[in-house]
Amino acid sequence: MTVSDQVYNARIVSSVAATVISLACGTNYVYSAWAPQFADKLLLSATESNLIGLAGNLGMYSMGVPVGMFVDSKGPRPAVIVGSILLGLGYYPLHQAYDAGHGSVPWMCFVSYLTGLGGCMAFAAAVKTSALNWPHHRGTATAFPLAAFGLSAFFFSLIGSIFFPGSPSKFLMLLAYGTFGLTLAGFFFLRVLPPHSPYHAVPDAEPGMTDSRELHRTTSQESKARAGRGNPSEPASGQEEGAHSIRDTPVPSPDPDPDRKGNATTTTQAVDAEEAASGNQDGADETSSLLSQSTLSSSLPGEVLVQSSVDMDRSHRVDIRGMKLLMNIEFWQLFSIMGILSGIGLMTINNIGNDVTALWKHYDDSIDDKTLVLRQQLHVSILSIGSFSGRLLSGVGSDFLVKVLKSSRVWCLVIASGIFSIAQVCALNVTNPHLLGFVSGFSGLGYGFLFGVFPSIVAESFGIHGLSQNWGFMTLSPVISSNVFNLFYGAVFDAHSVKDRDGVSSCADGLQCYWAAYVVTLCACGLGLVVTLWVIWHQWKTRLAESAGKSRARE
Repeated sequence: MTVSDQVYNARIVSSVAATVISLACGTNYVYSAWAPQFADKLLLSATESNLIGLAGNLGMYSMGVPVGMFVDSKGPRPAVIVGSILLGLGYYPLHQAYDAGHGSVPWMCFVSYLTGLGGCMAFAAAVKTSALNWPHHRGTATAFPLAAFGLSAFFFSLIGSIFFPGSPSKFLMLLAYGTFGLTLAGFFFLRVLPPHSPYHAVPDAEPGMTDSRELHRTTSQESKARAGRGNPSEPASGQEEGAHSIRDTPVPSPDPDPDRKGNATTTTQAVDAEEAASGNQDGADETSSLLSQSTLSSSLPGEVLVQSSVDMDRSHRVDIRGMKLLMNIEFWQLFSIMGILSGIGLMTINNIGNDVTALWKHYDDSIDDKTLVLRQQLHVSILSIGSFSGRLLSGVGSDFLVKVLKSSRVWCLVIASGIFSIAQVCALNVTNPHLLGFVSGFSGLGYGFLFGVFPSIVAESFGIHGLSQNWGFMTLSPVISSNVFNLFYGAVFDAHSVKDRDGVSSCADGLQCYWAAYVVTLCACGLGLVVTLWVIWHQWKTRLAESAGKSRARE
């Protein structure tokens, strides 16, 4: 097996590990599968139950910026270990609280926050590793961990319904050990492999020519052709050499000992091959940006070192971050859209269990708790599959919009707004619990559409150079909106609930238990649609002005 084959296989293994890790990171979305029974056992109101769920969302979304900085500075692997520990430390106390039948709400909010933070850290590491290992196939490479994240709730709900049907205690134990075990197992196979350089050394054409190994830029087709011919010239030994090859050409100097030169070259190539095979360059690559070092070092059109359609798009030409980002109107437009639509989705994700309980108890008051738990797990699975499908469809659909229709990716957010609107209309009208799948299915699909395309929109709007930081800022918006929508849902549900002699709160009014909450979210869908169309119009004007400026510059 050649060195390139070994590196390729190591990348495949690392991608599988990243996918497995991501499968353990989206468990906050399975909250509705155990929350109603958890609230009944600990005598919690709907608002208190929502606070515990919100704490998990807060851990997932509020720490995006510092987690991104941690992953960038320390590499993906330490983040996976820390995330694994936090997931176990978060779910196990919840399992103990359920068994004991009592617990402090602030303490349970804190440990729920740890589950979100642990998932955030491990997931960020998994996505970055996939992006770094496949620089020319980032969309496909990152689609797998993104999709696995969306399927996480389905995966654990399915296992819980098969092995621990109707047992929230054992299900929480499964979450504690399962999330810790999956992330820990993935850690041992997660590696960042050094990328291939697009440069080649030019051999001496005449004996009298200089012995300097001056590097030249080639197109990807030329590189492939050389590889097919078995050209002995190898890529440069590292990204830094490629980055300085054009600006700092070595001074030609004759070598008095040609044999020594040949030996040195052979040794250098052997060391390069060894480093590629063993991954010794991981440290440098793990803490690098998602953009290659050579591209980062280029700031002028004449200094573009790797000419490809990937490196020449807008995301590599702009770099808006920090205070410049906060002064940018497009950031606040997208921030608003993310907040509105994610808040709508998270309200249903966190409360689909309450929807199920309200409708089923109104429809059939003889239903037992075990059946209710299975129904809740079913709808969590539907949400998860919908999210998975939405993430994949939005990825493929946004590429189709950009490459074939020459349109903006933001149109995918228009579709997401439409899907969310359908979900809210269904929630306002479905009284038969057998039809509640339309609510959970469309909500999951819209949520997947939203998060499947949004990172690409952020990269295209503000540049890939600061994507980790910018995405961290963007994910602060669900923290605000999910608090508003979820607490409002809890207030509405509590207003229709009554307590029995044991202090257990329940609502038997069916659709009326939560109807008012979905009226508000339906109005929010309309607002989100308006803001999305405003973004498309604003982007069109901005791009038009950029094109006009380039035309004048050429003249």
